[in-house]
Amino acid sequence: MPMNSRLSNATIAKLPGAIVIPRYDRNAVTPGIVHLGVGAFHRAHQAAYVDACLADGGRDWGIVGVSLRSPDTRDALAPQDGLYTLAVRDSAGEQLEVVGSILSLLVAPEDPDAVLAALTDPRIRIVTLTITEKAYLRAADGALDEAHPDIVHDLANPGSPRTAHGFLAEALARRRAADTPPFTVLCCDNLPANGATLHRLLVEFAKLRDSRLAREGDADLGHHIAEEVAFPSSMVDRIVPATTDADRARVAGELGLEDAWPVMTEPFRQWVIEDRFPAGRPAWEKFGVTMVEDVGPFEDMKLRLLNGAHSGIAYLGLLSGHATVDRAFADPAIRQFVDALWAEAIPTLPENAGLDTTAYTGELAERFSNTALAHRTAQIANDGSQKLPQRIIASALECLEAGTELVHLTLVVAAWIAACAARGKALPEGHFTDPLDAALTTLLGQQLPANETVVEVFELAGFAKDHAERQTLIELVAVHLVHLRREGPVLAFAALGIDSR
Repeated sequence: MPMNSRLSNATIAKLPGAIVIPRYDRNAVTPGIVHLGVGAFHRAHQAAYVDACLADGGRDWGIVGVSLRSPDTRDALAPQDGLYTLAVRDSAGEQLEVVGSILSLLVAPEDPDAVLAALTDPRIRIVTLTITEKAYLRAADGALDEAHPDIVHDLANPGSPRTAHGFLAEALARRRAADTPPFTVLCCDNLPANGATLHRLLVEFAKLRDSRLAREGDADLGHHIAEEVAFPSSMVDRIVPATTDADRARVAGELGLEDAWPVMTEPFRQWVIEDRFPAGRPAWEKFGVTMVEDVGPFEDMKLRLLNGAHSGIAYLGLLSGHATVDRAFADPAIRQFVDALWAEAIPTLPENAGLDTTAYTGELAERFSNTALAHRTAQIANDGSQKLPQRIIASALECLEAGTELVHLTLVVAAWIAACAARGKALPEGHFTDPLDAALTTLLGQQLPANETVVEVFELAGFAKDHAERQTLIELVAVHLVHLRREGPVLAFAALGIDSR
């Protein structure tokens, strides 16, 4: 297909009538949101919701997308004027829609000044983030990792930051100096109490900056952020598998145009947001977003039931030879395991928050069974040391405190350790990654006894640090690791009364 047949403002009119296209004049849209971390999930979720708001007449909420690391998304979408195809897939078929809410794309390492200019634009009233858990640069105790090289750099070079913390702090300082009201910071990552967590981390960063810089106007930035900037928490949910070359070819065939980076997703989507936006916001509630006073119960349900099950499916699926979620979930042993995992986690959720866990888990089972998505278990397996504390460890500790059963929760942690150890052996080298990979590789290469391995992993990852039940949790995980080392998931399942033969 020739390059002049690429999706863009100039070619969108050529698309077949079955393709949904933006129902508004993109030239009339102005930016109101900067998004940090403009990856596939953002394009399947927040950008799609904003696209609906633009079509409804809210033309001052266009998105400026910022990549904090790689230029790949910019390189793919800039020649397409920011347009891309969202392929909504289930077992019954696929609907293609072109999303037009991203007006421009920036790459922070190439031009930090351009990113800061966007963040200080008075028209920008919201900054959203999907930068993944590891990019918040937390130490093992949850505090800001002050020794991280990028944090050290940003404190020494506030005008050319590398991290989200550095960009947000510098932009808020410049807006304050210019008498421009602060933007609202909306975290959309899977962090516990994500808005409050980012608020705390950014205040920590700003106070370090205050103590190291003597520039006029910055002397009390930490206090300004703590008292004047809104950080509502949110919960996001939509399964977004990685796009393959086969996906690109199929979508191009349907469009009759090349799209360098279409996004695959499922029909289901959910967004729950605490309604605190002093500078205004799009009318998201018109399009299915739930605006609430406290997102906590919804967030916990998603983290512990969806994300917790996803981690279990990923690690046990990898150890069982299943490449995708639907294949793993179709394995009767893993399906039975997930039901038992939910039975352990559900009692840790608040009873009076109006959560319908029966309906929710039923919906999850249907989503996990979606054969059209081909959601790779290796993709979900990434960054386990950052994800397991809120997905699994928190539930397990609450079960221990309450004296309730938790043997299935602890198997997920053991399966993560076993899957990490299997890379380069039963699994391909680098099949999935973790921020602690260098240290994990050294540790797991020592082939210590199971209990010693778990102790060292918990120390390395900071799991359940200083918790009274930590040793009990370690012992429970170690029992599973013994089984996984001997006969893999077959023996681990058998010890739980699950027949996987």
